[in-house]
Amino acid sequence: MKLLVAEDDARIAGFLERGLRAEGYHVQVASTGPEALAAAQDAWQDQPDDSLLLLDLMLPGMNGLEVCQALRAAGVALPILMLTALGSLDDRVTGLRTGADDYLVKPFEFEELLARIEALSRRGRGVKPARTAQLVVDDLVFDRAEMRASRNGQPLQLTARELALLELLMSAPGRLFSRERILATVWGTHQDPLTNVVDVFIRRLRAKIDDEHPRPLIHTVRGMGYRLEAPPG
Repeated sequence: MKLLVAEDDARIAGFLERGLRAEGYHVQVASTGPEALAAAQDAWQDQPDDSLLLLDLMLPGMNGLEVCQALRAAGVALPILMLTALGSLDDRVTGLRTGADDYLVKPFEFEELLARIEALSRRGRGVKPARTAQLVVDDLVFDRAEMRASRNGQPLQLTARELALLELLMSAPGRLFSRERILATVWGTHQDPLTNVVDVFIRRLRAKIDDEHPRPLIHTVRGMGYRLEAPPG
């Protein structure tokens, strides 16, 4: 799926681009309203059923509302998720009435952004994912109701942050999670990872889960992130 990110803050745009690319999306960034308008029109012509616009409200040249109005007036019907720091009811209603499909207020958690993107891509297909109460990978078990984990039947003594990190990794076995995605989901920030906090907590989690077992489950993809998966065979 192609995601158009219209955001004039280079720091936020860079973070979103890296995180969304790590999730497997094709990402194009526009920093002004006219650039966003042109990119969305091109995407509608080239990939009308497989594109989505993340549209910041405060853009130079044309603001997000003007871009949205121009796209809808031209018959461009690709999904639009409006991103803005303006979160009053009037602001949200205005954005939706202008033609946006959804509205997300800054600061937002990266996990919620991904959920909104997935929901918009499913819209009209009647697909609703179920939340699994228990996550199992090999002999590692995570009980979401009790917020407890065990390996090979032995309870694991994990902190709340380690449990949140483990739940994220086990939610999609084999999926590569970037440091940006982990930082946004577990620590609730969408700023650049300027510290090694993610690496520190991965080491702690690995020490408690893998060090006493012959089959490691947590794997590092150098320069990209981490994944949790059962060993082959």
